Amino acid sequence: MATTGNTAVQRKILVLGATSGIAEATCRIWATQGASLFLVARNADKLAAVSADLRARGAAFVDTAVADLDDTDSHPALLAHAVNSLGGLDVAYLAHGILGDQTRAEQEFNTAAHILHTNFMAPVSLVTWLANYFVQRRAGVIAVLSSVAGDRGRKSNYVYGSSKAGLSAFLDGLRNRIDREGVTVLTIKPGPTKTAMTSAMKGSEKFADVNAVAKAIVTAIDKRVDTLYVPFQWQPIMFVIRHIPERVFKKLNL
Repeated sequence: MATTGNTAVQRKILVLGATSGIAEATCRIWATQGASLFLVARNADKLAAVSADLRARGAAFVDTAVADLDDTDSHPALLAHAVNSLGGLDVAYLAHGILGDQTRAEQEFNTAAHILHTNFMAPVSLVTWLANYFVQRRAGVIAVLSSVAGDRGRKSNYVYGSSKAGLSAFLDGLRNRIDREGVTVLTIKPGPTKTAMTSAMKGSEKFADVNAVAKAIVTAIDKRVDTLYVPFQWQPIMFVIRHIPERVFKKLNL
């Protein structure tokens, strides 16, 4: 349960991309708090396993929908269904995204376009609907996984990074528009995190612990933070990287 003063509040939370490693770890925390959850993911078997685990951990209510979130035409009906199932909505948590294949994207526009669509266009569609819903109620939190990779383009992942840069800029503008309406927009910028998606990456054993990242995300949502770098050291690291002169930066092997 989240608490306000001495009053326990059972939150209603929508999770988009619920089978991603960071999302699943975050949901486990919410389940132990007795939250009501609506989970959306593409893989039916993984979604069923996650939902069963969350029920066992104490979630007050769990409902699910199998959906391809790249299909933006389906978003209005999907989101309306989620709200109706939960009987309202307090928090929308977007963890939908892909790393993609940088090498292929350098050679094939369609590969790059797929990464950009999944990581930018699809979230923009979802967040636009959710923002309008929350503004009508003058309350709510939209929390979105972006990435530190969006703070500056690097040759190793600039297609993925550019999709996250666009998403972060969109969220900045949306926050500027609707914060005065009582709606919090939280941009979450994780550094490399140990999940199934990153397990094959070089140096993954040094990545951040997913449970620690999830705990920081839950705390940021509770405190209605605007931007979260997680782990925290990524904020000064990216400040330095953003301010390296271009004449120097372009020679670095990043």
